[in-house]
Amino acid sequence: MKFKYFLIIVLFVFISSCRTVSTPATPTVSKVKQEIPQREHTIQALLWQQNAAEYKALCYQTYNIAKLSLDELLKKEYNKPIAIVTDIDETVLDNSPYNARMVKSDQGYTRETWIAWGKEAKAKPIPGALTFFKYAASKGVTIYYLSNRYHIQQPETIENLKKVGFPKVDKAHVLLRATTSAKKPRRDLIEKTHQIIMLFGDNLSDFSEEFDKQPTAKRNALVNEMQQSFGKKFFVLPNPMYGDWESKGIYEGSYNWSTKQKDSIRRTKLRAN
Repeated sequence: MKFKYFLIIVLFVFISSCRTVSTPATPTVSKVKQEIPQREHTIQALLWQQNAAEYKALCYQTYNIAKLSLDELLKKEYNKPIAIVTDIDETVLDNSPYNARMVKSDQGYTRETWIAWGKEAKAKPIPGALTFFKYAASKGVTIYYLSNRYHIQQPETIENLKKVGFPKVDKAHVLLRATTSAKKPRRDLIEKTHQIIMLFGDNLSDFSEEFDKQPTAKRNALVNEMQQSFGKKFFVLPNPMYGDWESKGIYEGSYNWSTKQKDSIRRTKLRAN
């Protein structure tokens, strides 16, 4: 009997040793396609504009210098009534909430969402802007608000400017884009009746048509040539969120790049030495 049990045990061990032992398969790591959010690259700039005290300081600095320059310009005599021409968005009104919405919804700029934001008429003043333009108006200076907002946005733009207290706001002095984004024709129209003594903007095309549709290298060369005008006639407000510096400069005027291509282009424009 013992021998019988012994044979059974030996047979069981033999059969067990002959079984194929399967090696567990190595788990396959699924390659999840990582999509680059459309507006991810703007978050740091947006956070800076909405939170950094340095941003406010630069705005106050610009308008403080502008007041000193205006006082000097008012001592001169002119052949025509004098005027100040100012851009609106990111120069006198802060639209960073619209840009924040694009980040949160992961959507790019569209005409429809931009117009919808404008209709809310709740953009706040850029630091220092309201004080300066009220001061200029008190000195009898005519103010023109020259913007590339669409012409159909004029009613809500006027409403917003009036709501926060900007002076001399009406249809005759709020000149929006009708047929072209170029601002020279509208500046020329103003100069038929007034002498423009100061211009304000966040985009270099707010000051001269020479900057229109120019690549980065040319824009920088022109700034060097015109350096004596900045802080005297031209007053620039900081805007790291968007502008011709990006669309015409970084992307060289093309709007057809994919999100991935734009990311690659931005990286190639970085200087590490």
